Amino acid sequence: MNANRQLCIGFSLSATWMKGHSWRRPDSRVEKMKSIDYYIELAKLAEKAKLDFLFRADYLYISPQMLGDSANFGSPDPTVMFAAIARETNRIGLVTTVSTTFNPPYVVARQLQSLHWLSSGRTGWNIVTSIEGAENFSDSPMPSPQERYARAREFTDVVRELWASFPREAILIDRESGKFSDPDQVSSINHSGEFFSVKGPLTLPAHKSGTIPLFQAGASDIGRDFASSVADAIFAAMPDLESGVELRSDLRRRAEEHGRHPNSIKVLPGLYFFLADTREEAQALFEAANAHFSIERRHAALKSVLDLDLSNFELNDRVTADMLPDPNQPVRSRTHAELLRRYIINYQPTVAEVLSRPEVLGSAHWVSVGTVEDVLNDIMERFEAGAIDGFIALPGGSEQSMELFFEKLMPQLVEQGLFRGEYTGSTLKEHLGI
Repeated sequence: MNANRQLCIGFSLSATWMKGHSWRRPDSRVEKMKSIDYYIELAKLAEKAKLDFLFRADYLYISPQMLGDSANFGSPDPTVMFAAIARETNRIGLVTTVSTTFNPPYVVARQLQSLHWLSSGRTGWNIVTSIEGAENFSDSPMPSPQERYARAREFTDVVRELWASFPREAILIDRESGKFSDPDQVSSINHSGEFFSVKGPLTLPAHKSGTIPLFQAGASDIGRDFASSVADAIFAAMPDLESGVELRSDLRRRAEEHGRHPNSIKVLPGLYFFLADTREEAQALFEAANAHFSIERRHAALKSVLDLDLSNFELNDRVTADMLPDPNQPVRSRTHAELLRRYIINYQPTVAEVLSRPEVLGSAHWVSVGTVEDVLNDIMERFEAGAIDGFIALPGGSEQSMELFFEKLMPQLVEQGLFRGEYTGSTLKEHLGI
C-alpha cells in the first residue's frame, strides 16, 4: 500500500443509530432529533475528530417505511440544515444532496454557491437523479434512468457554467476609480439544450476557494459512466470486498477513458458499523437494529429491489441465476438490483441469505459488526485490497457505537497512519486533495 495514501472519511447526519428498534432504547436521545442543536452537536464531534466532511441525504417523498415504527423526523432540506451548521463549524466540509430531476439548475447553482460563501469554501454537492417522488412535482411518471442521467449531465453542465459566469476576479472594489466590479468579466451563458434553457449569469460571484466538489451516488452502469466523467467522489454501494474492488477498478478505468486521471475520483462506500466492547454486544445491537424486518417485510423489500418473489420457497432453498427476472424490467433502484443479481449469480445463496443481504435490509451499505479492533481490521483490509479510498461513517445500534467511533476507532486510524491527526487545510477541496 502507498505509504502516503490516507483515508477520506465523512460522517452521515442521518442518525443511523436510531434505525430499527434502536430508538426505543432509554439512552437513545431520540427526542433531540427534532432540534438543529442535536445536529450541530454531532457536527462539532466530527470536526473535533478532523473528519473531511459531513453528509446528509435527501428525500422528496414520504414512503410507508418512513412512518409508524421508524424513527424518522421527515426529511428537512439538507442545504438549509448545513447553512445553520456552517455558522457553528470552521473546517469540516458540508456535502448537501440536491436532485437534478426535480429542481431548476439556476436555483440550485445559486443555493450551492450561497452555501459555499456562508461556509468559506466548504460546500460539496451530492448529485442525485432520484428514484421516487415524481408525483410531488407533476402528473408525469418517473422518467427512465436513461432520461434522468441525460438530464443530470446537462443540469450539471449548466450549473458549472453558471458558477463560471461570474468569476471572483470581477469584483474589483477599487475606491480610487470608483469601480466596484468589472462588467466585462460577467457574462451570460445562453444555454439552450434538450432539457434546459438558461441565460445567466449567476447572481453572485465564485468563491476564492474555487469550484464546488461534486459527489455522486449511482453505481449502476449508467451511473458509473456519469460519475466517472464529473464526480470528485462517489458514494458507492458495496456490500462486500469483491464488489468494492470491481467498482473502484471500473470507475478508475472509466475516468481515464473520459480523459481524467484515475486518482481524480474517490470511492467512498457507506460503512454501517455496530461497535461495542465485545462482539456479543455488537451482534445484539445489529440484531435489534434489524428486528423490525419481519420475513414478510423482507420478501416485500426483495420484490421492490429485484422484482423477485421467493415467498413460496423454504428459507434453506437455493436461489439460482435461472430464477432471476428479466434484467431490463423496471425496478426501484438499478444499482441495488445489479448488486443483488451479481451476488445470486456468483454464490447461489439460500433464500435466508438473500433476505439478509444489505440490498434487501437497507441501502447495500458495507456492514461491519464487532469491537473497535474488528472494524479497524475490516477497514484496513478493504483499503489495502484497493476496494475503497475512504468511507462515510454510519454508526449503528446506539449512540455508544458512535462514541466508540470518535473516541477509539478514529484515534487508532490516526495511529496507523491511515488518517491525519490535524487539518491541513480549511476548504473541502483541500481536504479531498483536489
